[in-house]
Amino acid sequence: MAEPQVQNGTISVSGQTLFFREAVPAQNSLQPPVLLLHGIRFSSETWLKLGTLHKLAAAGHRAVAIDLPGLGCSANAQAPSQIGVPAPPSFIQDVLDSLNMVPAAIISPSLSGMYSLPFILNNPQNVAAYVPVAPICTDKFTVQDYSRVQFPALIVYGDGDEQLGEVSLNNLKNLPNSQVFCMKGAGHACYLDDPDSWHSRLLEFLGSLK
Repeated sequence: MAEPQVQNGTISVSGQTLFFREAVPAQNSLQPPVLLLHGIRFSSETWLKLGTLHKLAAAGHRAVAIDLPGLGCSANAQAPSQIGVPAPPSFIQDVLDSLNMVPAAIISPSLSGMYSLPFILNNPQNVAAYVPVAPICTDKFTVQDYSRVQFPALIVYGDGDEQLGEVSLNNLKNLPNSQVFCMKGAGHACYLDDPDSWHSRLLEFLGSLK
């Protein structure tokens, strides 16, 4: 079977131009689409080089990785809030609407927590699943905020992540329908330290969605 091809494109969100990379399955699939966000030192290119886009598409998921405002190929776009301040929930909603991928599974490492968390907690009906990877801003929301949502979540962190690993876990574990995947010997960007384990567990989780 031919390997899924990755296409590049742009979307307009709140008057800002955002860059994205997309891989689609070879055949129509009932699997939910997947939106991949990234950390401050990374971009959509990370998911391309790691092979995550290809593996998701090969498993039947439409996979879209965006470059967040001010980063990567979206460097000229203005972020809707300062780093560490939760962005308006409408930002990710507009991204998903522009890409026609509601509801979506959302993969959200590190910095991107400021975008994903306000969205998933305010628009849970548009979330198929959530895969936070030691995101920031988990302390900006209450136990009650987390407890209201019912979508499946896979909480991922590296046991060598001394900054955000345990901190994010302690808040995110209040998501009622959540599983925890601790990557042994991995740091903050744990998916880079053990791509095989990351892809295996991610695809297992997404494959279990009803």
